[in-house]
Amino acid sequence: MGIFGGNPKNEPMHYGEVFGVWVYLATSKALLAGYQTAMNHAGDTDLKDFLEDLMQTMKKEIERLEDLLKLAGVGLPPTPPDRPVADANSIPVGARLNDSEIALGISRDIAGGLLTCSQIMSQSIREDIGMMFGEFHMTKAQSGYQLLRILKEKGWLISPPLHAQAPELAHV
Repeated sequence: MGIFGGNPKNEPMHYGEVFGVWVYLATSKALLAGYQTAMNHAGDTDLKDFLEDLMQTMKKEIERLEDLLKLAGVGLPPTPPDRPVADANSIPVGARLNDSEIALGISRDIAGGLLTCSQIMSQSIREDIGMMFGEFHMTKAQSGYQLLRILKEKGWLISPPLHAQAPELAHV
């Protein structure tokens, strides 16, 4: 049946899979450190709860990806140290990130993560890797929806110009 038959976990990863998984893992680790810092700046309870849930999900993803790369004999990207907990009130007002800035930044990261998951899924020959990133994609989509609700409820959503009515078309 060849090398691509049977249990996908016994199949080798191709270079595209290795690169995609490695970069996704490195980015996730960096984002996690950034979100730990954002927790120190956040004041809104809903945003803090969302961030906490998001970080727990990211830690699980990181663990799965590290296990995958270790089994494949691939060196892992460096892990930034955990950020210390700080009191938001001790951060000077001009140096403190606003809750809306934090939320919009996370929204951008989720959108980028959805694209990356789709790309890795489309490149994957190993079904287990494609399915893993399919799961990550669904989780990110759900997180994106939850964050959209928060952005709308808090009035933080910055909308592009709304197209309320089409202009009259000139008849030739």
